[in-house]
Amino acid sequence: MNKKIQKKEIKRILIANRGEIALRAIRTIQDMGKEAVVIYSTADKDVHYLDVADIKICIGGPKSSDSYLNIPAIVTVVDLFKVDAIFPGYGFLSENQNFVEICENHGIVFIGPSHDVMALMSDKSKAKDVMREAGIPVIEGSKGVVRDLKEAQDIADNIGYPVIIKAAAGGGGRGMRIVENKESFKNLFLAAESEAVSAFGDGSIYIEKFIKNPKHIEVQVVADKHGNVLHIGERDCSLQRRQQKLIEESPAVVLNKKVRENLLHTATKAAKYIKYEGAGTFEFLLDENKTDFYFMEMNTRLQVEHTVSEMVSSLDLIELMIRISEGEELPSQDSINFSGHAIECRITAEDPEKFYPCPGKITTWIPPGGGNVRLDTHVYAGYSVPIFYDSMIGKLIVWARDRPQAIARMKRALKEFKVEGIKTTIPFHINMMDNEDFQKSRIHTKYLEQKML
Repeated sequence: MNKKIQKKEIKRILIANRGEIALRAIRTIQDMGKEAVVIYSTADKDVHYLDVADIKICIGGPKSSDSYLNIPAIVTVVDLFKVDAIFPGYGFLSENQNFVEICENHGIVFIGPSHDVMALMSDKSKAKDVMREAGIPVIEGSKGVVRDLKEAQDIADNIGYPVIIKAAAGGGGRGMRIVENKESFKNLFLAAESEAVSAFGDGSIYIEKFIKNPKHIEVQVVADKHGNVLHIGERDCSLQRRQQKLIEESPAVVLNKKVRENLLHTATKAAKYIKYEGAGTFEFLLDENKTDFYFMEMNTRLQVEHTVSEMVSSLDLIELMIRISEGEELPSQDSINFSGHAIECRITAEDPEKFYPCPGKITTWIPPGGGNVRLDTHVYAGYSVPIFYDSMIGKLIVWARDRPQAIARMKRALKEFKVEGIKTTIPFHINMMDNEDFQKSRIHTKYLEQKML
């Protein structure tokens, strides 16, 4: 690149998030010798990590709209406490391009991509068009959002059933329907459209060919302001329930060497094409033959499952994000050494069979330990899980020299993990570690719906 990048040290960072990712960020920020500023809602006023932060500020009431999504209040905190940068984490404002543009206009460093690039990738149908231009394989479907039901039906008839209907502004499986035949298309289209309006305020819909029993493989990338792009390996996130990831691991053992190299090259090529900066994830569907993959979407933020990439690479991705924002240049791809196998189980305050939310007070909390066991959590005995936010209360991650040993270690750690007072998904994860299909990596994204639920 010809553009000269001016380095600027960031000294004070506001964490515009809550829970385990807030504590996770505090640790890295303070390890770097910087100050961590945390905001919190009245529902989170008693959480332990507030006392660990350098500065803590109550931002509003328990509803996300009054606190963690309250942009004017957050900008005011930045001004009052002379904050240099904002770390968004995931969820909340992490992929809100309007917030990023406001930060840019106020001279606030947003630790992530520019609002232009974020906008390019945030609309899934537009993102597919961009990837087509870049020569990245995409799933056959509508060229952008459809105008109406008639156009959607015509496209579905043309590409053939089954198809999947998706909300352009969607996420977390909302505004999404799988259509097996022409007769059910209309009702499912209208249902998806209605759900998209309710969840996102945007009923835009696009259509794709549905890939039967795919594996969900994603590539972690980081890119600096100098035009350098690195991959931090791939992750297998195929174990899902209604498009919500439950277990993630790295590397994806189903990939042979040639397909892996092609996949990693494709992701870095895509990041360079859109001139990406920061940490991001390209998500792909791998078909049943395990050789062909298709771009699905890009997440322009840190992912929940970034931890498994850290475990196999010995990198701190939040530290890299901060250094990129300061204008530092990334090391070479060859300098990153990958070793072993890492697995993450998302521990949520939910019924382990029905997955119903289970908020309440935790009376007993005995976390697992031992070598190469990591628990990212903000929870402790006496903590009350609020009803206002996501039900995830922790992420249990293990590393081992190979996948069988990682599975054994995860099972041991899960059995050691004792939580009382509320129901959690720990029993579900213990069962999955004993599941023969999981052990042999025969899991696909619809496995739980087809086999267990």
